[in-house]
Amino acid sequence: MDRDELADWLRLTLTPGIGDTAARRLLAAFGLPENIFRQPAAALREIVTPAQTTALRQAPEGLAAQIGLTLRWLQEAEPDGVVRRLVTLGDAAYPTSLLETADPPVMLYLLGAVDFDLTQLGRSLAIVGSRNPTPQGEANAKAFARAFVEAGLPIVSGLALGIDGAAHQGALDGAAAAPGRLATVAVVGTGLDRVYPARHRALAHRITAQGLIVSEFALGTPPLNQNFPRRNRIISGLTRGTLVVEAALASGSLITARMAAEQGREVFAIPGSIHSPQSRGCHALIRQGAKLVESVHDVLEELPTDEAAVTSTASTAHHHLTVPPEAVALLASLGFDPVGLDDLVARTGETTARLQALLLELELADHVARLPGGLFQRQARG
Repeated sequence: MDRDELADWLRLTLTPGIGDTAARRLLAAFGLPENIFRQPAAALREIVTPAQTTALRQAPEGLAAQIGLTLRWLQEAEPDGVVRRLVTLGDAAYPTSLLETADPPVMLYLLGAVDFDLTQLGRSLAIVGSRNPTPQGEANAKAFARAFVEAGLPIVSGLALGIDGAAHQGALDGAAAAPGRLATVAVVGTGLDRVYPARHRALAHRITAQGLIVSEFALGTPPLNQNFPRRNRIISGLTRGTLVVEAALASGSLITARMAAEQGREVFAIPGSIHSPQSRGCHALIRQGAKLVESVHDVLEELPTDEAAVTSTASTAHHHLTVPPEAVALLASLGFDPVGLDDLVARTGETTARLQALLLELELADHVARLPGGLFQRQARG
């Protein structure tokens, strides 16, 4: 894409009042953006409103600066195998699965290992969920994501804290056992010249080496609240299905699941404790028809891959305890809901001191998580 072509695409996407819907109508009527800006006002008014026609007849404020910023970003050096790229609706490399949705973005900014075939992203799976997950939810996201990547399904998520970040990490771990495979795609709600949240800067760098970071937003776009629901349609639109790991009833993950259903994609949900607010969104999805997921195979039977059966022991094998027999008995008393020390004393008959020692051993062995408020929760391990 040369400078003039880039300038025309940026002008189209940055013109005030011209959203994706209007831009697609204009592109369908006149072809490439350069043709749109050559049209007389009368021709434009047949496609868009008078106000939009007026906006199209003049370059948007700050366009020259945005062109310069984008050109510099495209030319900035990256490690070997990592590139920066723009893909437009007129590009043969535009992801096919996204084109099939009702509201595909006019332009996508890409950062990462883009030698992968973008048109094949429709073989991927979205994993989304709470920004404040339980320890079990975070562990589930990592284990499931790793197993899916090993089975040939790249993972798409939103780079947010919580479940999103855990899913990206698990996918990268899975790709370590299968080098050269597209591991994960992070769809973000900012320009690609910034990382949000900043705590995921190191994770974002890992993703660019074995996957992609994708945005429809111009460089310099800050993390505005209204942008994140919009990016959710890309997360669901790129994929064959969406798995919700944990979500409260007001979670943005339910927006992604709804969009997936509207796009004709599969929706999956992992159930949880009836006492946990982070399970209620998943339970609501299951009541509405989402497939209940207890194992990786529950998803793979709906989204078969060309790969061999999943081999990930993180999600399918039982982990052997390396703790005393008394600790094994304590696990049974814990159940899978959060529980306090006083309740455990009543259930087991053990002294507080003995329980604290056993719980510490279980915590160090990663079989129990310590929660706020003095609560403990068992971690499922197969």
